[in-house]
Amino acid sequence: MSDIFQYKCPCCGGAIEFNSSVQKMKCPYCDTEFEMETLKAYDEQLKEEQDDELVWETEAGGQWQEGEADGIHIYVCQSCGGEIVGDETTAATNCPYCDNPVVMKRQFSGELKPDYVIPFKYDKEAAKVAMKKHLSDKRLLPKAFKDENHIDEIKGIYVPFWLFDADADADMRFRATKVRAWSDSDYNYTETSHYAVARGGDIGFERVPVDGSSKMADDLMESIEPFRFEDAVDFQTAYLAGYLADKYDVSAEESIERANERIKSSAETEFAATVKGYSSVVPEYSSIRLSNGQAKYALYPVWILNTTWQGTQYMFAMNGQTGKFVGNLPMDKGAYMRWLFATAGIVGVVVYIFMYLWWLFV
Repeated sequence: MSDIFQYKCPCCGGAIEFNSSVQKMKCPYCDTEFEMETLKAYDEQLKEEQDDELVWETEAGGQWQEGEADGIHIYVCQSCGGEIVGDETTAATNCPYCDNPVVMKRQFSGELKPDYVIPFKYDKEAAKVAMKKHLSDKRLLPKAFKDENHIDEIKGIYVPFWLFDADADADMRFRATKVRAWSDSDYNYTETSHYAVARGGDIGFERVPVDGSSKMADDLMESIEPFRFEDAVDFQTAYLAGYLADKYDVSAEESIERANERIKSSAETEFAATVKGYSSVVPEYSSIRLSNGQAKYALYPVWILNTTWQGTQYMFAMNGQTGKFVGNLPMDKGAYMRWLFATAGIVGVVVYIFMYLWWLFV
């Protein structure tokens, strides 16, 4: 009984076979030709590829010492269930997430103490100024929104983040192409060469942040990054005075998947940056093995601003350390259509001029 070996085309995935006319392996689907030795080397490389090994140590945060959490209370929103930590002097008025009233429910206890905190550097007035600037820069924003809009609530919140450290040993393969074009008096030619480019090495990650609050949208929090960790200090309850602190409801273990996604994406980007001189580069395979993986618990400063217009609530966020401001806004559909037609008109004029010149001189 004989074994049947079958190679797949690295370019299109089709089954390839030996072509006697060219004395090479050839794909009948995309017509790509391969030397046998090249395919053997490629096949051996595939056999050595490994799965990801993403293992973490998630014992983050310390324990509260006796009396350390005295005077700290939890405020619970009866509408969305958000839990906010504040001191006994905090005036709990409205939920920063849904804008409904919140009430003090119980004394704070039983949760991990943060390892670090980055204190606020921007105050409430700076958040208001940033909001006005954010609105003034938007050409497609309805004029009525600018004129009638008012800020319903501004809250300074310490948002919980899990910070992941790890050393990564990575192997990656990229599908790359080089395109060469030429012509003669009869035809235009294009030749595309395909390459399997391998990269491997060690890369370290420090304090990869993952939002530990389910009430805070991950994309909103990632939009106001980065936070500069050099300003972080060991946590003390005194930093909560005058602010709220969101209590984490997403554990370090539950945040690992998001941390792995960010680490894999960053590693692929870093390794892809070393693949140069090609027309295109596409990640095809990656294997990442983590070591020394651990998570720490930190509070990062964020200003949350809520505003309502025509029955719709809009939330904005500002990095309380760097001042970076983000948020979604309504769009003036009339202004957008005018902009679209104007843009299309400009493009049409350019195409018309190009075609006229081509007709004139060719």
